[in-house]
Amino acid sequence: MPLCKAALLGLFTLVAAHSQTARLLYSDEFQHGLKRWSAELERPGVVEARGGVLHIDVPAGATVWFRPELRGRVRIEYEATLIQHGGPNDRVSDLNCFWMATDARSPADLFATLRSGKFADYNQLRAYYVGQGGNGNTTTRFRRYIGDAELRPLLPEHDLSAPELLLQANVPQKIRIIADGAHIQYARDGKVLFDYQDAAPYTHGRFGLRTTFSHLEIRHFRVYRLR
Repeated sequence: MPLCKAALLGLFTLVAAHSQTARLLYSDEFQHGLKRWSAELERPGVVEARGGVLHIDVPAGATVWFRPELRGRVRIEYEATLIQHGGPNDRVSDLNCFWMATDARSPADLFATLRSGKFADYNQLRAYYVGQGGNGNTTTRFRRYIGDAELRPLLPEHDLSAPELLLQANVPQKIRIIADGAHIQYARDGKVLFDYQDAAPYTHGRFGLRTTFSHLEIRHFRVYRLR
């Protein structure tokens, strides 16, 4: 059914608010190393920032945290490319991320808990999570982590497998994440993949890039304050 005029106006107003009334908080063009980033690797791999690119080339699980804590209403943006040029880790899979993340084992300080990079180590986060192109590039999922060692709730409408929602090799894609109070959103190249209203939203925490056995390039990282 076509959207009514009022609904279209409301959607336009929401998009305009997110795109125009924002103030830059952080940016990283990856020219000066990893001063603002912290890597947790299951096995030795490459995590380095040089020449305008954050390179993540790893044979197993890896989470790369942006160290500053984010609070309040924010928008996170970056460009990501899955590399497939015949390298040992060039598997097109797992462009994943956490945001507004805290750890139930050390709520006041995410980095006070040691995590190995193995995925199970992150079950006790309280965070939002998207696994885009997970499970060998067969699923794209959104989860709200609740800090439980076993439970990671997944609603049926947040478990997607349509080919157009998966990953393509060597194609840059622009990721945009909204944490606007109760309104949580994840978009790729302007298309909203997940739009969630949270009755008890996470309003502070860290952002982290997550992958496993893959080769990523990240560019133009930005965090904005939504007004």
